[in-house]
Amino acid sequence: MTRDGDTPAVPDRAASLLARYAAGDVRALSRGITLAESGGPDAQAFLQGVRARTHAHPRPVVIGLTGSPGSGKSTLASALVTALRARGVTVGVLAVDPSSPFSGGAILGDRIRMLAHHADPGVFVRSLASRGALGGLSARSMQVLSVMEGFGFGVLLLETVGVGQSELDIAALADHTVLVLTPAGGDGVQAFKAGIMEVADILVVNKADLPGADRLARELRAAQLLGPHDEHTFFPPVVQTVASTASGLDALLDAVDAHRAHLGEAGLRGQRLERARFEVRSVIQAHALALARGAGAGLLERVASGDLSADDVARTLLAGRVTP
Repeated sequence: MTRDGDTPAVPDRAASLLARYAAGDVRALSRGITLAESGGPDAQAFLQGVRARTHAHPRPVVIGLTGSPGSGKSTLASALVTALRARGVTVGVLAVDPSSPFSGGAILGDRIRMLAHHADPGVFVRSLASRGALGGLSARSMQVLSVMEGFGFGVLLLETVGVGQSELDIAALADHTVLVLTPAGGDGVQAFKAGIMEVADILVVNKADLPGADRLARELRAAQLLGPHDEHTFFPPVVQTVASTASGLDALLDAVDAHRAHLGEAGLRGQRLERARFEVRSVIQAHALALARGAGAGLLERVASGDLSADDVARTLLAGRVTP
């Protein structure tokens, strides 16, 4: 016998699961997330119902937290939960943790840091294994995020695994991307490298009680002026926080509100289109990787011998002209 939430629903039970989910059953939410992670045909049927519900209700604010390991993202997320709950906002947390090299599962560091919220019915925390994803998110993050969106939370916090410069996928999923940096940790140089700073809507200098925090904040503000800009350019605000003492959290939430006002309804719709583009791209990539993994030894031997190019084989497989 398995625990509720561990066994994917069969087709004739999917409607019952969706009804329980729509009624606010947290166990149904947990089970729906497990189903979405499985990625089977039952999951697609469930997700279709979830998305119909999501479009019929106000969507939560999705705040993404990214940054290098050790920057304090998990502690900051926990502190944000406390601050949002003090404002009466329900919060869902989706944390992508590193995968165990032995089991492939998530190392649940975020759940450990958020034990203070375990008895709060207005908070739900879920961890996902990264499973080697290089963009800071797991391959199923989009589907799981959709399930959590439809449940009725006021705010969703999406925390990435913390992989540095390649951690850019979060910008496609979150309404507001928060880049968390720390002083005296090389993060100033990291932030100035191409890619990671461009995805940030808000820059947070966490552990601002350490030496060098004011200097890093000044450098970040100065760096923003080096790129092309005009009077309409939105410069990501630089906020200093000490997550362990909840210092600066009101300023951070105010910065989120300011960015949301800057986007407006048209900007938020544009964000949602980018999310749809990201999801379609992710599905295409997953199918392509499955084809590559299933490529027959005969084709690979011809590539190795020089009879065929890898490009020729890729086109053949994608066109479905041969069985992998």
